Amino acid sequence: MSDPFSASLAGAVQTARLTRDLSVSALADRSGVSRAMIGKIERGEAQPTAALLGRLCGALGMTLSELLARVEGDGGRLTRAADQPTWTDPETGYLRRAVTPAGGPLELVEVEMPAGARASFPADTYTFAHHHIWVLAGHLRFHEGDTTHDLHPGDCLQLGPPSPCAYHNPDSRPCRYLVVLTRRPA
Repeated sequence: MSDPFSASLAGAVQTARLTRDLSVSALADRSGVSRAMIGKIERGEAQPTAALLGRLCGALGMTLSELLARVEGDGGRLTRAADQPTWTDPETGYLRRAVTPAGGPLELVEVEMPAGARASFPADTYTFAHHHIWVLAGHLRFHEGDTTHDLHPGDCLQLGPPSPCAYHNPDSRPCRYLVVLTRRPA
């Protein structure tokens, strides 16, 4: 039996797929995620990692924030700190908080990356939104294709054209950073 979050996530993934008139096979082909895994996610039987959700979101033409907002957002213009939806990646333990209300032209996502953690995302994850990363505390080593950026508190990086990326905290303390996303013009 699945937990309430997994059940809500299952419905959000399935609704996004059906809204785009995609079969499970078509989504699997676009995302590189197996049909079996998509089925498990849509039935709430699997808790997907951030990387896997990133691949699905890229194939669905949406950001991870948009998908997670469908799970927990209420659509209002004000999101109080206590009500900001959070999600923890089961693989890395990184904690993701959606700061801004869902559905706006700008998304702010606060992330706390545990010591030594690394999360990788395919280029498709970055196709639909401009990304900026602003480090609040700690050290973030960001791999953007073949380029590595070492970012420290106060540093802000604007990502270039979509490429495979990885967020890595090489230190023994957590790293906190803010991801700022704006939708790319269609």
